[in-house]
Amino acid sequence: MKGWPHHLSTRLFVSYLVVILVGATTMFAVGTVVTRSVYQNRVGRFGLGRGPGRQNQISEAELQTALNESLVPALLAGAAAAVFAAVIVAWFVGRRVLRPLDEVRAATRRMAAGDYAVQVPVPIEAELASLAHDVNELGDHLATTERRRTQLLGEVTHELRTPITVIRGQMEGLLDGVIEPTDEVYVAVADEASRVQRLVDDLTTLSRADEGALQIDMIELDLARVATDAAERLRPQFEHEDVALVADPTTDAVLLVRGDRHRLTQIVTNLLGNALAHTPSGGTVTLKAGRDGAMQWIEVIDTGSGIAPAERERIFERFYRGPDVGASTRHRAGRGLGLTIARSLARAHGGDVVALSDGMGTGATFRVTIPAA
Repeated sequence: MKGWPHHLSTRLFVSYLVVILVGATTMFAVGTVVTRSVYQNRVGRFGLGRGPGRQNQISEAELQTALNESLVPALLAGAAAAVFAAVIVAWFVGRRVLRPLDEVRAATRRMAAGDYAVQVPVPIEAELASLAHDVNELGDHLATTERRRTQLLGEVTHELRTPITVIRGQMEGLLDGVIEPTDEVYVAVADEASRVQRLVDDLTTLSRADEGALQIDMIELDLARVATDAAERLRPQFEHEDVALVADPTTDAVLLVRGDRHRLTQIVTNLLGNALAHTPSGGTVTLKAGRDGAMQWIEVIDTGSGIAPAERERIFERFYRGPDVGASTRHRAGRGLGLTIARSLARAHGGDVVALSDGMGTGATFRVTIPAA
């Protein structure tokens, strides 16, 4: 409606004024007409009641009586008309004001039934427009969550199918006598079983972190020491892949945090493993640590394949693997859960993990922040 206020509070105030003005105007108009009609009738009755020879004049008392008798029916008629008019106007105005809320309610009911594609029309009122935008964003988020849930089921099935197929094939071969029961066969079966166990453990960790039910034993510890210890345990893997692992001297600083040693070690291990997977032979992975205000931080910097701007957040999604740029294919053996787990564990400590990169071929930096003790 052209000229109609765009703020709900103003619109409600104006609607109240409209109802009051309509009611008052109706009461005044009806009261005036009824009063004039009844008054003239009463005055005429007094005049007609006079006998012959009496003065054809009406006394002041009789006029006052006629006025009093006119006011009551006039007020009753005016009030009844005012209430009727006010109800009609209030119903009309209320429908226009509440129509957007009815649309929001209808949309939320459809979302509850599983229709996440529904979109609420955006009204002109600023407050209701914000509500409509929030509901539409909620629908988009639920639709994305549903797609990711479906995708997750498919990806988990795919990840489990390969090791289960290998285990089943090996065991059937052993039972049929086609495969000799050698140590190598048993080792292969054990490796595939361990792969399934690691996948289940990772998914359990993610599920508990998302639910806020992850058990964390908070103690005061040195974040820099946790990081360097994790790096030293992984150093043989870096040497085997001919990738240099450098612990920056700043990691000698004492960076006290309150956290779970095992979970923080898992964060650093996952980030270092990710850096190793994406760094070609002859490259370098550097571990740094420091303090920034109330946050302690760790950085894992690699000279690997880098991250495209559009991929910086996607790489933290479950089972997501970045594009194969040819620099290193070791990351193809991963499950796509390491970065997801690292971020979930960091956020469970009140911190976060972010990825920084200037683009493909420029390397990447993963920064972990944990609140200082």
